[in-house]
Amino acid sequence: MLSVENIHTYYGLSHILFDVSLTVVKGEIVGLLGRNGAGKSTTMRSVAGLTPPKEGTISFKGESILGKKAFQLVRSGIAYVPDDRRVFADLSVDDNLEIPHRRTDDWTKERVYTLFPALGEMKTRRAGNLSGGEQQMLTIGRALMSGPDLLLLDEPTEGLAPLIVRDLEEQIKKLREAGISILLSEQNVKSAMSLIDRVYVIDNGHIRFTGTKAEFEANDEVKQKYLMV
Repeated sequence: MLSVENIHTYYGLSHILFDVSLTVVKGEIVGLLGRNGAGKSTTMRSVAGLTPPKEGTISFKGESILGKKAFQLVRSGIAYVPDDRRVFADLSVDDNLEIPHRRTDDWTKERVYTLFPALGEMKTRRAGNLSGGEQQMLTIGRALMSGPDLLLLDEPTEGLAPLIVRDLEEQIKKLREAGISILLSEQNVKSAMSLIDRVYVIDNGHIRFTGTKAEFEANDEVKQKYLMV
């Protein structure tokens, strides 16, 4: 479904990603693991069209998407959930869900509220008054309203209490059951291991490890060197 090949991404003159390659197959959750500042968010932004690579290729469903604008990628079936959430603080939960482009009729507000019952109970509340966990649910729900085939989840558990993390993990599993493929960026290795099928480890903008979840779990050297676990 998604193929990233040998991309190099910059912020101004700063070279951030070096020859990064990864794939996401339909129906799987792929983990992009690494420390803070390793290049995870830049990889996500590169795929989402927010920080386009200067070199390399990115394909989605067999077609090149390099150079396309972020809104065009949403319309093609890619939804990005940023690590800083970015809810519309002055708007209600319900109004936040009205904003996205509707690519299909697969996801409605009612379906989002079924996935995240807590949001349904506070649909008239201002998004800026939600807790961190509630805002994360809203950000994911807003992305789902575009009807994505591929969901880019950037550090979804960051700053959340363990109980909220467990609830979010269950909801992410339901998204895979619904047929959505997911690229998941995480520092929380324990949480990621409960969800993912395959692993990429990134450090200083380079992919340092590629393998299945079982291969990663058996590789203590990679975990200790790049993730400190």
